[in-house]
Amino acid sequence: MKNFKAGNQINQGTYKSFQPNNINQEWSIDNMELLSLLSQADRQLGRLDMYSEYIPNIDLFISMHVLKEATQSSKIEGTKTNIEDALLDKEDINDEKRDDWEEVQNYIEALNSAITSLEKLPFSSRLIKATHKIYCKELGVSISFQANLEAVKIG
Repeated sequence: MKNFKAGNQINQGTYKSFQPNNINQEWSIDNMELLSLLSQADRQLGRLDMYSEYIPNIDLFISMHVLKEATQSSKIEGTKTNIEDALLDKEDINDEKRDDWEEVQNYIEALNSAITSLEKLPFSSRLIKATHKIYCKELGVSISFQANLEAVKIG
């Protein structure tokens, strides 16, 4: 696997696409430190799976984590909406807090949409752009996300 190439970029005319190579190849891990880390990760995933059996409603559990992520991540942008505020209806929010509340609600809607879309779409720039569009709706945000995304090199 040392010489494995993940795939090739193919010129499609106006855009390029990535064509992955098959991964059904024999491989071995020579690095014992890496093998130990993989083993630890495997055990932790097993523990996580075991704990998931005790959660009566996994969808509610995930939605609460999405809510927490939305409020915490939005604080980076300067919003002051907390979890309690995010659970309120729009008409129950003071006018001066409404913009922050809407940003958090857009974040929640965007994450939920992305989670649902992952059932049909691969993780891709198309998914990221669609998620960002939902997040920015009605916020008056004029970010050239397309240009910013294309400037970022992943991998």
